[in-house]
Amino acid sequence: ERMRNPLLVQLFVLCFFLVVSHAKVYFKETFDDGWENRWVESKHKGSEAGPWKVTAGDWYGDAAINKGLKTGQDARFYQISAKMDEFSNKGKDLVLQYSVKHEQNIDCGGGYIKILPAPLDQKDFNGDSKYNIMFGPDICGSATRKVHAIFNYKDKNHLINKNVPCETDQFTHVYTLIVHPDNTYQIDIDGVKKQSGSLKDDWDMLPPKKIKDPALSKPSDWVDTAKIPDPEAVKPEGWDDIPAEIVDPEASKPADWDDELDGEWEAPMIRNPDFKGEWSAPMIDNPDYKGPWIHPEIDNPDWYDDDTLYSYDSNAYIGFEIWQVKAGTIFDNIIVTDDIKEAEKFREETYGKTIEKEKDAKKKKDDAEAAERAAAAADEDDAEDKDEL
Repeated sequence: ERMRNPLLVQLFVLCFFLVVSHAKVYFKETFDDGWENRWVESKHKGSEAGPWKVTAGDWYGDAAINKGLKTGQDARFYQISAKMDEFSNKGKDLVLQYSVKHEQNIDCGGGYIKILPAPLDQKDFNGDSKYNIMFGPDICGSATRKVHAIFNYKDKNHLINKNVPCETDQFTHVYTLIVHPDNTYQIDIDGVKKQSGSLKDDWDMLPPKKIKDPALSKPSDWVDTAKIPDPEAVKPEGWDDIPAEIVDPEASKPADWDDELDGEWEAPMIRNPDFKGEWSAPMIDNPDYKGPWIHPEIDNPDWYDDDTLYSYDSNAYIGFEIWQVKAGTIFDNIIVTDDIKEAEKFREETYGKTIEKEKDAKKKKDDAEAAERAAAAADEDDAEDKDEL
């Protein structure tokens, strides 16, 4: 028994290291020195392309950790990509995670990221470049404030059919997409689950299992009108004799009215309070009503299953391809891995260590600006008082 325990311990340690050794990080970016050598700006949009710069922004928790890639000019396209270790996620988890900080208080613009297959001409990376997954926030006014999760399947891009609201404030937020080999997924924001489910259920990648029976249609004698006019109702006598307007009984000819100069005075007309409009028979329950007709369904002869929806043979590039009306978004701390724990650890080492400090820095900045505005307003009031004297 004494010999077994050490052997069990050694076996446990061996298994642990085997699991750790299988965890793979395919891409990791913190935008430290040399980032320009890893990223390629597309020339596709020419003069319509906006400039990128690396900065921690106007407020931050840590100048180094929060340093990221920032959009620099309003009303411009932003297209940039980086090569990563090409891999297939067949039989493995796929975790895509990055942070987004809409420092500019964005009103309209994308903040999503793409995983793309090989080959890719990075100098010509554009909106028509094929991608595997597009994920992240998109904001435009009050109508569009959601997290995109788009999967390419058989050369067609499929949007998630659930609504996943995104964050809209000016702080850093971490967006995480986890795709499992059993075709389930999870979307987290700041480490909190916001949506989960099945790729088969929450995207329309596969044909529907059931379809409406093409051989059937609603019977011609089907009654789906719930209410009908009462056939026994009779319009009350004198209904049409009531005028819509009557002479205002409270009106009187003005004292200074001159019939010779002003003409014969006529009292103004007002709405008749007794007028009820055009008569219509009251509605009653239709005795022949059968309810709404429901089209019978049959098994879809074109339906098929596919357990490889989650899988891509080539994941080779990571990229941002967006349009922003109001620039100033900072992207940072990107990781692509097959290890959920690795992504969680990276989030805690970056966002977890700095977010509260970032919020404090923003408050201090806002307080300082408010104090400056108050001082300027006081100076202006003093100047006005001196002018009056």
